[in-house]
Amino acid sequence: MDPHSLKKLNALRRERQAAILLTDMSDGRDRVIGEGDTVAGALGDAVARAFRSGKSGVAEIDGRDFFLNVHLPAPRLVVIGAVHISQALAPMAKIAGFDLTIIDPRTAFASPERFPEVALHAEWPDEALARQPLDAYTALAALTHDPKIDDPALRAAFEAECFYIGALGSRKTHARRVERLIDAGVSGEALERIDAPIGLDIGAATPAEIAVAVLGAVIRALRTRGLQGGSVPA
Repeated sequence: MDPHSLKKLNALRRERQAAILLTDMSDGRDRVIGEGDTVAGALGDAVARAFRSGKSGVAEIDGRDFFLNVHLPAPRLVVIGAVHISQALAPMAKIAGFDLTIIDPRTAFASPERFPEVALHAEWPDEALARQPLDAYTALAALTHDPKIDDPALRAAFEAECFYIGALGSRKTHARRVERLIDAGVSGEALERIDAPIGLDIGAATPAEIAVAVLGAVIRALRTRGLQGGSVPA
């Protein structure tokens, strides 16, 4: 591996940025491609698919074989609110491969007894997120119904360009949320990114069912990044 490529790859991984080590199998030459770098033609399509899937493999382009070694940051799910939905969501997210963090300043809810073996922060979101900032490989789900807790976390998610931003609540509740965030200076384009009511529309009624809907929406957002309309390719 070229030392320059190794240095660039390690730097991107330290910064929790996605990268592909592309090797031309005919001559062994390699280069590192960061997500968002311009790669033209059929090779660019193969690179985009690899970034979405996270799977390494060989791509044949114009009669030449390239090996795409994909390095994606571990996806994170930050949940605002130590509520019943969060209790169901925590084990599901772990099974699906997400690093889960739950933030809630209400110590009566955010207790180790209710959330064993979970990264739990019984503090305000702005305090917790100052130590562990959000990023483009983080999903945020705001579940408290409390504007003092949810709204600062949503603003942080916009700034970090999280790949998924969802918020619990009815359409009427969301309309009031939008008004507050507009008054706080959030752009209309950013507000359109909020998935509200949160989760896939599967008719979920119980906390466990809502957790399934939320995790489904998060996975769909992760695997369709960069695709117009958010549809999973066949």
